[in-house]
Amino acid sequence: MNKKTSPIEKTTYVAFLRGINVGGHHKVPMVELKKEMAKMRFTNVETLLNSGNVLFDSEEDNPINLEKEISERLEKTFGFPVPTLIRNIDLIYDLLNEDLFKNITVTKDIRLYVSFLRADTKTQVQLPWSSDDGSYRILSKKDKTVLSVLDLSTAGTPHAMEALERFYGKDITTRNWNTIKRIEKKLESRS
Repeated sequence: MNKKTSPIEKTTYVAFLRGINVGGHHKVPMVELKKEMAKMRFTNVETLLNSGNVLFDSEEDNPINLEKEISERLEKTFGFPVPTLIRNIDLIYDLLNEDLFKNITVTKDIRLYVSFLRADTKTQVQLPWSSDDGSYRILSKKDKTVLSVLDLSTAGTPHAMEALERFYGKDITTRNWNTIKRIEKKLESRS
């Protein structure tokens, strides 16, 4: 009897690497990163920008396993820790479809940020939250994703990342909303 095997289902993910290529430290060339990811049995590997955003397909259905595997491999390859947070592409599409930034007027001083947390950290902060000087606002937190707005036009130095870490811990990585939209375009070009 000849059994037909069904193709193995793959999921598309985005890996967000934390703390690479910042200020000349922890350099990870995107060409080398892409090669390493391809060696790890991932397919359709594409990098986006120099800040460590990698789209890939995998048969693995557990993002936590992927985070551990990728972090360990990259640390071994590049010689320093490379914290990695993984998101299923469905979450990225949900963010884009929900677009909580749609009513924010963007100027040269306004930055829209999406922060990804490793753990679904609970906090007592009431959202939406705003810094005393109004330079930084956290709009929402859903699951392990925080959306915030930074206004660089206000006096003083904004301490946005310090506020995020105070509320949600240090195991976090942040991307500009434009990066998330570029991920969407990259995915559309795959289809």
